[in-house]
Amino acid sequence: MNLNERFDVSPGKVEALLERIQRLGIDAKLIEEGFSRGKGPGGQKINKTSNRVQLHYPPLGISVVCQRERKRTVNRFLALRELVDRVEMKFSPETSQRLQDLQRLRRRKSRRAQRSRAKYGQENA
Repeated sequence: MNLNERFDVSPGKVEALLERIQRLGIDAKLIEEGFSRGKGPGGQKINKTSNRVQLHYPPLGISVVCQRERKRTVNRFLALRELVDRVEMKFSPETSQRLQDLQRLRRRKSRRAQRSRAKYGQENA
């Protein structure tokens, strides 16, 4: 995968992603990239262009598919960011912002469940 190509996102986001890739030691040359036609809503643009991006990182066996936007370049960036998130969650969970967000959400749901059990009793929770 060539990381020197232009993504249609802000340069600051691209620089932050490239810094994370370098910090985690991900070899961009090993990332396999594929494109296919998208499915679902979006009309003619989705149906006629190959904007669905599949990334595979063989050393860790991680695969990512992204078709959130209509533009291929934006989907490439989003798929690469998802791949880096998964690598970071696997090797550096203490620095993973996504993992911290998931833990925060779990705690919030747990507190809500406890309040519901306290208010309505065990049978309704």
